[in-house]
Amino acid sequence: MALAAAVVFAIVGGAWLLFAVLVLVPDLSMLFYLAGPRIGAFAYNLVHILIGPFILAALAWATDSVIAKQITLIWAFHIAVDRALGYGLKLPTSFQDTHLGRIGRG
Repeated sequence: MALAAAVVFAIVGGAWLLFAVLVLVPDLSMLFYLAGPRIGAFAYNLVHILIGPFILAALAWATDSVIAKQITLIWAFHIAVDRALGYGLKLPTSFQDTHLGRIGRG
């Protein structure tokens, strides 16, 4: 999915500077872990599930918004790379506990 998102981004003439600036923005949701693991997991998962990019894609298509299409592809790319690297959706117990298993040391 990451490769497909990057290819489509290139095909539609996406701005690579925009890509570089926004590709890690979803990870800002980790800041919510400062409020505790339950709130952190909820916020992280909210921006790391595909429903967000799907909704934005529908809005982008309906309005023919070029910037929304580019953001959709960047967001989907981010999620796909996270999954490929083993970073799954977070469980409320700890940042390291994901639906794909435990990440990090010990």
